[in-house]
Amino acid sequence: MSIQGLVEQPTIPSDIPYNADSFNKVVMSTYGRFPIALERGAGCRVWDTQGKEYLDFVAGIATCTLGHAHPVMVEAVTRQIQKLHHVSNLYYVPEQGQLAKWIIDHSCADRAFFCNSGAEANEAAIKLARKYGHTVLEIANPIILTAHASFHGRTLATVTATGQPKYQKHFDPLVPGFHYVNYNDIRAIEAAVTELDEGNYRVAAILVEPLQGEGGVRPGDVAYFKRLREICDETGILLIFDEVQVGMGRSGKLWGYEHLGVEPDIFTSAKGLGGGIPIGAMMSKKFCDIFQPGEHASTFGGNPFVCGVALSVCETLEKENILQNVQEQGEHLREGLRAIALKYPQYISEVRGWGLINGMEIKADIPLTAAEVVKAAMDEGLLLVPAGPKVVRFVPPLIVTEAEINQALKTVDKALAKLTA
Repeated sequence: MSIQGLVEQPTIPSDIPYNADSFNKVVMSTYGRFPIALERGAGCRVWDTQGKEYLDFVAGIATCTLGHAHPVMVEAVTRQIQKLHHVSNLYYVPEQGQLAKWIIDHSCADRAFFCNSGAEANEAAIKLARKYGHTVLEIANPIILTAHASFHGRTLATVTATGQPKYQKHFDPLVPGFHYVNYNDIRAIEAAVTELDEGNYRVAAILVEPLQGEGGVRPGDVAYFKRLREICDETGILLIFDEVQVGMGRSGKLWGYEHLGVEPDIFTSAKGLGGGIPIGAMMSKKFCDIFQPGEHASTFGGNPFVCGVALSVCETLEKENILQNVQEQGEHLREGLRAIALKYPQYISEVRGWGLINGMEIKADIPLTAAEVVKAAMDEGLLLVPAGPKVVRFVPPLIVTEAEINQALKTVDKALAKLTA
């Protein structure tokens, strides 16, 4: 099914009641929600409960790989739910094996472990790194290096790994064994590896994003990552890449590490892997595949339903040559955003990104925020998402068309014109 084969749904108002006050009385306020309720989608468009149409450049926060209601996913969901949806990992799951084989055939990995989210995938990587540190490197207290401004999840271990204090506030005592360094700063890494080699403490792993997503859409530097690989090869330290947001084709290549000319020992995936169906995965090279039965597990992880749907997403990426679309439309989007930046030089400082994960940074010395731009664009029918207080993130479905990119660019221009008038 080509991306042109998607049929948009009619904008019929919902019969599902929606009231923010009643919602907030029963749902915990863990999110700062925008005042709309979405109920229906097709391709790169969604509709709210009032029937208003939006062009979706959030895609479930870089998750809806094939957009909304894609025929391939509809067919895969229907087929698998009618066949078998969950049995647990007490038994062999053929769909899990098929998905693992596809990932391994299309990456540097030798083994895969499946879970339910990016945070769980990173938790698995952290546990594997700690066991490796204890049993292989013989470190009594293994340390994992991560980067300032990184984001690795919301669980206690992954929020500790996240190098942003705002996510850690009030959750102490945090998990020990993490140390933070500046992103793209190889001297900081070299110093940390040397300085933390003392007594019973030593670096066992480096966990880093090929491109920092929540940290402001900041691509990794090739020279930095090549030196990371050299350091890990010289010392036995594991190199772990968090590919939760940038992987599965979003960067224009299947995996973010392909932009950097190096291969990780372990990498994680989620978000786009299932196209919106909850699934996470940790992949590793054979030499660090050291988990034994009972040491790590997931009740729902890798069940027939999620693996069947995720496999359909993976195969569609390949069959429809969607990566080419990501490369072409990503470049078109960046060109358009740079033109907007030139139009508003007193407000926009930079446009950066890979493929269809791009950021537009607002100058630090003006009061305008990313959230204000996002709200103004939403009022005009375009959904965007911040990546920190000063970066507007553009992460549409990977099937987005040139016409939809053009529409988004016009809407951003219109929103900025109103905000800066």
